[in-house]
Amino acid sequence: MLTTTTTKVLEPGELDAVLAVLDRDPVANAFVASRVAVAGLDPWRLGGELWGWYFGGRLEALCYAGANLVPISAGPEAVRAFADRALRSGRRCSSIVGPAESTAALWSLLERSWGPAREIRSHQPLMVTRALPADVEPDPGVRRVRRDELDVIMPACVAMFTEEVGVSPLAGDGGLIYQARVAELVSTGRSFARIEDGRVVFKAEIGAVTRHACQIQGVWVDPDHRGQGLSETGMAAVLHYALRDVAPVASLYVNDFNTPARAAYRRVGFTEVGAFMSVLF
Repeated sequence: MLTTTTTKVLEPGELDAVLAVLDRDPVANAFVASRVAVAGLDPWRLGGELWGWYFGGRLEALCYAGANLVPISAGPEAVRAFADRALRSGRRCSSIVGPAESTAALWSLLERSWGPAREIRSHQPLMVTRALPADVEPDPGVRRVRRDELDVIMPACVAMFTEEVGVSPLAGDGGLIYQARVAELVSTGRSFARIEDGRVVFKAEIGAVTRHACQIQGVWVDPDHRGQGLSETGMAAVLHYALRDVAPVASLYVNDFNTPARAAYRRVGFTEVGAFMSVLF
């Protein structure tokens, strides 16, 4: 019997209510929505628990608790409830990431017990586009990475992750989980690159995918090729695949201090619609 406000681990029978919450903001919620679409609510398949916050018997907010802690549609009361549950469970995530306001509120309640964070990125613009750029030609050399090119793309993926996050994805388990994720993106046709003489000079992936939106991630240009416009033409090529084959809306989020990347994304038609925040451990 649900009381006026209740927080609980959600079960498969509550899937329709979960989808209704996720659909309130399909772009911002693409990461969790994509996992739910594939795995349902079973924690083993989902890679974590999905917590629900009920008000008056109605599911109003969610929090994904896996490798990342991700608040969704969480107002102040829901944030407090999720923080209480997180404190009882202990920190098992490597980051807290989500809409800036609710993520900041959640971190303010967790920081005393979980801090200090290794890094806090308090404002990461969320950008979207629904159309191909009119004045940037797609790079014809950017294509889907083949399965037999996993050894070619992996060093670029590791370099991007290390540069972006500040730690190598090969630490800890030797990179087994990260390599499996890269292999999954390659095998599903969602890894794209320009490869010259066996070396990746541009790459990006389409990570989260739902029927409403997809999220582009892992955008990287080889340091020796930066400043040549490859990010713009490469992104235009990835958008061609994304908007034609995957979803009607493409999104991404970017660090606010990465001025060149933000300018490149604007040139290919992305506009800012909100902001994320990431707390990295």
